[in-house]
Amino acid sequence: MASKKRGAFIAGKPPSQRQLRVGEEVRHALADLFRRGDFHDPELASLNVTVTEVRISPDLSNATVFYSTLGGERMEEAQVALKRAAAFLRGQVARMVNLRHAPTLSFEGDTSFDYAHRIDSILHSPEVARDLSGHPLGRVNGDDDHDEDEDDSWDEDEDGEDEDPDAADEDDEDDRAMLDDEDKSGEKGGRRGS
Repeated sequence: MASKKRGAFIAGKPPSQRQLRVGEEVRHALADLFRRGDFHDPELASLNVTVTEVRISPDLSNATVFYSTLGGERMEEAQVALKRAAAFLRGQVARMVNLRHAPTLSFEGDTSFDYAHRIDSILHSPEVARDLSGHPLGRVNGDDDHDEDEDDSWDEDEDGEDEDPDAADEDDEDDRAMLDDEDKSGEKGGRRGS
């Protein structure tokens, strides 16, 4: 049997609560560092970096930091600057987060926003919108049920509500009168049988 490395991720296994908690603590520490901008590296200090996620290995020895820059610009510059400052940032995280050993930091650009934007633009393209609507010509008359009517507004009469509240009162009175007549006829019928 092949032995597994202690710090290796196990495929398909979700992160533990401890990994998630430590990842969030490291993310908050890095976000605070980037917010303050106390760097000796002027290139890193000039970048607006946002830490979107930190994934920690099961043994807490390695951390992958996902970052994004303002507007998604200068990502390559940020990658080089963050790699150069990784040891300094690790030392700062060690002071801010209460861990036995500070994790080794590696940085990756977060492309999830670009991916989400790409999916959104695909879903809103005319070809996909036509396919999703289920009708060869898309929406008919601005409605989604593809019937031939012009108006999809609901009528109050169809929902059981009357437009005139006085008419509802008259209907209730008629119903009560019919029930009273049935009760009277039932009483008479009951007396005849006895």
